[in-house]
Amino acid sequence: MEHTLELSTAFIIGLLGGTHCIGMCGGITSALSMAIPTGEGYQKRLLLTLLSYNVGRISSYSVAGLIVGTFGWLLADQSSVVFLGLRTFAATLLVLMGIYIAGWGNGLTLIEKAGSTLWRKVEPYSKKILPVKDLRGALLLGMLWGWLPCGLVYSTLVWSSMANAPLSSAALMMAFGLGTLPAILTTGLLAERASSLLKNKGFKAMSGTLLIIYGVWSFPFIQSLAV
Repeated sequence: MEHTLELSTAFIIGLLGGTHCIGMCGGITSALSMAIPTGEGYQKRLLLTLLSYNVGRISSYSVAGLIVGTFGWLLADQSSVVFLGLRTFAATLLVLMGIYIAGWGNGLTLIEKAGSTLWRKVEPYSKKILPVKDLRGALLLGMLWGWLPCGLVYSTLVWSSMANAPLSSAALMMAFGLGTLPAILTTGLLAERASSLLKNKGFKAMSGTLLIIYGVWSFPFIQSLAV
């Protein structure tokens, strides 16, 4: 029951973070759309291409979850103080992400810049795949693009590492990735017309506020008071 709740939470985090996803991945999905020849069967080819890209992207999230989940599992066995510190750090990141998504601050951009070193090594490979010519290329591009420095992904990764089991962390990141699908797919399929809601200031403020509330609730001392 508790794991089901966590999976639902991971999905909702991805869903509420849709405004951020448009900014981070909107450009690449638009490029995928433009690379597909128009004509008969265009919508079907576009949908399959976007799905292949997102399968690759979510797969990378799951692999990252498996990696951080392994470290979290090891740390949980070795030091409760360190584990408590990580839980506090994860909650803090969620609050910062909520503030960022709501448009009330940009502190998480510093975290995204910290991951730029890894991305500089990965990005050249993604450029070699463009323009995408088939579903395999879209899948590979998604697998590479999944490592793009993103504060929302980083925040969820740290949070997922608290699952105490590598496979559980991977499952949480997969659920998170599925939550981001609506924003990515609507951007690729319907462009600005469908994504306007996700860019609406009121929607962004509501999404950010909900993430802030969940982040505050995630702090260990808050949860201890609720017990």
